[in-house]
Amino acid sequence: MLKAHIEAMLESGFLRRFIRWLVIGVVLLWSLAALILVSARWIDPPTTAVHMERRLQAWIHRTPYRERYKFIPLSQISTNLQHAVVAAEDAHFYQHHGFDWHEIQIAAGEDLEGERTRGASTITQQLVKNLFFGTGRSFLRKGAEATLVPVAEIFLGKKRILEIYLNVVEWGPGIYGAESACRYYDETSALNIGRQQAARLAAILPAPLKRRPERMNSYSAIILRRMSQLGW
Repeated sequence: MLKAHIEAMLESGFLRRFIRWLVIGVVLLWSLAALILVSARWIDPPTTAVHMERRLQAWIHRTPYRERYKFIPLSQISTNLQHAVVAAEDAHFYQHHGFDWHEIQIAAGEDLEGERTRGASTITQQLVKNLFFGTGRSFLRKGAEATLVPVAEIFLGKKRILEIYLNVVEWGPGIYGAESACRYYDETSALNIGRQQAARLAAILPAPLKRRPERMNSYSAIILRRMSQLGW
């Protein structure tokens, strides 16, 4: 009886210590991510979780992998491409503070009806996901992402968020960022990309490993229409 009581106390103490260290570890990881986000105001990200994930996948499957990634200032990215991506990915980007509650309500309603047709992630949410969480999906990841979104909005601001997103987002196998995508698909710079070409590039972002710009006739037309509706 005494032995069982002592063992129970030891187990209880171990559990408390485990939980305490787990909480400390989570807080330290979150603090590191927040610090990286704050420093991203001045320092261009050398890589992202998505980039590392793709390199690891290529190594595991022993497939050829060539990474194209060049970070350029927002001023060197055509407004055509900036507007096309915002229209396609997050039409209320300049109005919300990291979360588009209207789109979240619509997406939640579609989930309940079993007819999910759209995502509700903002560009800020997608940037945080790209930087720290890769392509995986889970409620745990969503929760962690949600706590970092306000940090990005407060310390980076809309212009820097868009600049980083356009430079790190995946645009095809090993193709990251606007400059690499424009050079690869259209043999031109991001600064000189045309309106139609920009809409086609924006159209592949939801599934960059499966879609090709030249096949995006219908969706690119929708994006062009959205751009016009937004005054672009």
